[in-house]
Amino acid sequence: MSKKINKEIIIDASLRDREDRLNILRHSTAHLLAHAVTRLYPNVKVAIGPSIKNGFYYDFDFGNENISVDDLGKIEKEMYKIVKENLKIERIESSKAEAKKIFSNLKNVQDYKLELIDLIPDDEGVTVYSQGDFCDLCRGPHVENTGSLKVFKLLNTGGAYWHGDSNNKMLTRIYGTAFETAEELDSHLNMLEEAKRRDHRKLGKELNLFMFSQCAPGMPFFLPNGVILRNLLENLWKKEHARHGYYEIRTPMILNQDLWKQSGHYEHYKENMYSTLVDDVEFSVKPMNCPGSILIYKNALHSYREFPIRMAELGLVHRHEDSGVLHGLMRVRCFTQDDAHIFALPNQIEEEIIKVIDLVNYFYCLFGFKYHIELSTRPENSMGTDEEWNSAIQSLKNALDRKNNMNYVINEGDGAFYGPKIDFHLEDCLGRTWQCGTIQLDFQMPERFDLNYIDRDNEKKRPIMIHRTVFGSIERFIGILIENTAGHLPLWISPVQVRILPVSEAQHEYARMIFNKLANENVRVEIDISDEKLGYKVRNFIQNKIPCGLIIGRNEVENGTVTLKEYGNENQIEMSSLEFIDYIKKQTI
Repeated sequence: MSKKINKEIIIDASLRDREDRLNILRHSTAHLLAHAVTRLYPNVKVAIGPSIKNGFYYDFDFGNENISVDDLGKIEKEMYKIVKENLKIERIESSKAEAKKIFSNLKNVQDYKLELIDLIPDDEGVTVYSQGDFCDLCRGPHVENTGSLKVFKLLNTGGAYWHGDSNNKMLTRIYGTAFETAEELDSHLNMLEEAKRRDHRKLGKELNLFMFSQCAPGMPFFLPNGVILRNLLENLWKKEHARHGYYEIRTPMILNQDLWKQSGHYEHYKENMYSTLVDDVEFSVKPMNCPGSILIYKNALHSYREFPIRMAELGLVHRHEDSGVLHGLMRVRCFTQDDAHIFALPNQIEEEIIKVIDLVNYFYCLFGFKYHIELSTRPENSMGTDEEWNSAIQSLKNALDRKNNMNYVINEGDGAFYGPKIDFHLEDCLGRTWQCGTIQLDFQMPERFDLNYIDRDNEKKRPIMIHRTVFGSIERFIGILIENTAGHLPLWISPVQVRILPVSEAQHEYARMIFNKLANENVRVEIDISDEKLGYKVRNFIQNKIPCGLIIGRNEVENGTVTLKEYGNENQIEMSSLEFIDYIKKQTI
């Protein structure tokens, strides 16, 4: 017999921390959303509705009805009606059979709920939450009544496959958010508006950086300005890695599938790998760079005197991501990993990890990013023994602990299948975090590929392998950089540093002379010789977010000067061309 109880239906500030309270509030609001939708659309089938970071969503099967953002206002209005009704929320504990009756006896049989109940182990009970004429399958907890849900906003709609499987039906996903106070909600909505303004996909198009095509979904095309930006990042990367003792390598994009089976990638990644036949032999496009580095290591015999051996590669990799998760440069199907693989002796591990941490810190500070660190431990589908994993995890902990100012959190069970890892999460100006750099300690690949070196006792020994990236991927880092700066890139890395703005055709000759002077000093400069008025040229220069505009009129020609207008600065400064070149060089890395 089902029974209604009030167990775990409280949201008390004195009993829970803010994150717990928000999760309960948002999950309860997801139920409120589903309740409103079932009232407005009696034939709807409801699926799942969890709380997520910064909000919640609920998936629905609307049948033949099309739901869009235009319908969200109507749904919100119905949600507020239910809030005013102040319905008591009750928790029902029942058996699987009783729960099935609940969702089968509704006017509209809820097939998705029945399927979820079937997935619950037979020896476990089922909990259902009810509010008025609505009930939902849920573990809880929830708020006590619908009247507690007063600060929320529906944001947008999207598509989602049932169980995330593209072979299943596409459902309609409605996203929303909820907060404890109206001030918090307003602040969050303002942040979302600012994020739209900074969206790298919009800015990438406006600034002529990159594009996408249905001829290669999820695979970016870099335009002239984007290539300049990439080259600047890559050249900086190459310079710093050479300075830190890395040797740059280049490996093929496709490799025999036997190699991927030997490395373990085929077992763990085959659903995301692209494959092809070459001379009737199966090859796979690389989703990772590490097996190629391993083959280069095996190309020669190694002595302990050579270690550590640091191999760096800007390697293009391909992974088949579901179309629903693709997002500009942040989630793509091909990207360039700024990989390095360090082969080290056991007693060199901690020192090498510390050196990588210092290198990552240098890059992130250079771009003004704050970041936090997570140490990820052994996942369920891992390779290797407990002893190997415990030793590897301890090595990473020791290295982090030796960096006295390096705070980190443990992320249980999120390591790579071959070893634990340290992940660096960048924080942008909107407080969002992005996982970029990583350090992964690997005892497994050297074993699988029979890697060895000759030790001082003339015996063969196994090296340790450290996988690491700094940017993570060039593409994602560019996306983060664009959004963090709102497209106004620092002068030293801006694809176009200077645009010369002659007032009229009479100044074109002098403007070209200034152009040549700057170009000879390797300044990235262009000139606007259109017939437009100066006001239009200045507006266009600002829209293109170019750091420096040089206005050249009759006075500048007579005085042999230029007038500098910086992006975002209303003041203008007249100076000689040599003074301006010196100004540029002082800001160039």
